Amino acid sequence: MFIINRRILSVLIVSVSLMTYSAAALSEETVRVAIKSSMGEIVVELYPEKAPKTVENFLRYVKAGHYSNTIFHRVIDNFMIQGGGLDKNMKEKPTGKPVALEASYAFEHGLKNDIGTIAMARTNEPNSAKAQFFINVNDNAFLNHQILPEGNPVQYNRNGEIVTAPRDQALLATAGYTPFGKVVSGMDVVEKIKSVQTGSRGMNQNVPNDPIIIESVKLLN
Repeated sequence: MFIINRRILSVLIVSVSLMTYSAAALSEETVRVAIKSSMGEIVVELYPEKAPKTVENFLRYVKAGHYSNTIFHRVIDNFMIQGGGLDKNMKEKPTGKPVALEASYAFEHGLKNDIGTIAMARTNEPNSAKAQFFINVNDNAFLNHQILPEGNPVQYNRNGEIVTAPRDQALLATAGYTPFGKVVSGMDVVEKIKSVQTGSRGMNQNVPNDPIIIESVKLLN
């Protein structure tokens, strides 16, 4: 019969316990950033397991200091607040290459454009997101990736309205916007920002009358 020495057994138990603790601690590790603005601080928790390329892209800009002295340049109550690309003179800061859209992957993993989530802004081209982001101040289901039924033309949800369109147009319209995190502190600040008075500046609409400065975005862990 094979007998393990009690001292060795104790060491083994401690070792296994430490390994289990380390694995648990690692699985619970979170990535958070602090968005310090002229109206207060917003803390956002990021989800790299649900939108890996998007989080990596965002953190690249964070570490480079790109977001310092940008503004929330587009604010629409009951929709979203958008920033991270323009300075207070409405001049766009240089950016790198766009990141591939991960809206469908995020959606499959349960991450949606619900109130308080942060997502990447983009043009009508799905794979065009660079540095600008927005925080949803409503449950914006129409911004989620949508799975289309078979056929041509098809029906889809456009801002709460069911419309019919050719399949190629519907695919572009339902590609979605990639959420990659959620506000965990400072939602009161988001609420204040969404309620400011806005107007037009040049070609830009919904611009806060008084600039809301993003002083910095820093990694907390």
